Formats: sequence, C-alpha cells, structure tokens
Amino acid sequence: QVQLVESGGGLVQAGGSLRLSCAASGSIFSIRVMGWYRQAPGKQREFVAAITSESIINYADSVKGRFTISRDNAKNTVYLQMNSLKPEDTAVYYCKGVTYHYESWGQGTQVTVAS
Repeated sequence: QVQLVESGGGLVQAGGSLRLSCAASGSIFSIRVMGWYRQAPGKQREFVAAITSESIINYADSVKGRFTISRDNAKNTVYLQMNSLKPEDTAVYYCKGVTYHYESWGQGTQVTVAS
C-alpha cells in the first residue's frame, strides 16, 4: 500500500503563494500518477493537477499559469506551488497516488485565501 501525507496548507492573502507537499511512503515503486485535488465547502472534489511517472503533467483550466506541480524522486515527494492565489482557491487540498491496482488518498490540508 501507499501512504500519503500532505503539508503546507494555511491562511494567505489573495495574490499570495503557498507550496503544498505530499510525501509518499510504502509501495512507492508502484505509483504511476500523483495528483492534487481539492474540495471546497458544499462542492464536489475536483481535479487540480497531476504528474505521471514519465513526468507528463496536466492542470485544471482554473489553475493553469498559476499552479505548478513537480516531483522530487529522491524525497518521494510531490509539490504543488500555488501562486496568485484567489479566494475561490480556498479548499481542502488532497494528494492522490494511483497504481495499476488501487488509489490512495492523503488526509488533506486546508488552504484558505482571504480577500
């Protein structure tokens, strides 16, 4: 199994930046895709960004040009650099790891953007 732990959330003013981290442990060799999702109050969880084991990257339209996903294989960690944050980016951000057989989720980290 894969275990994921997010960190880096917090309160930031609109226009500010935060960097989220997702540390993976366990059967990390089996991970094919690492992704970030978010869920705002009263809304469904939505896709934010993903990076494959071949470093193919995809972003939601709402964050293109503002967010950057990256990975550090030596640290088994995926990052989400979030710039030019907006109040509508406020949500709990979750990390997801996908293998051929299952997917794992982290516990989430709260991001609050004040206007």
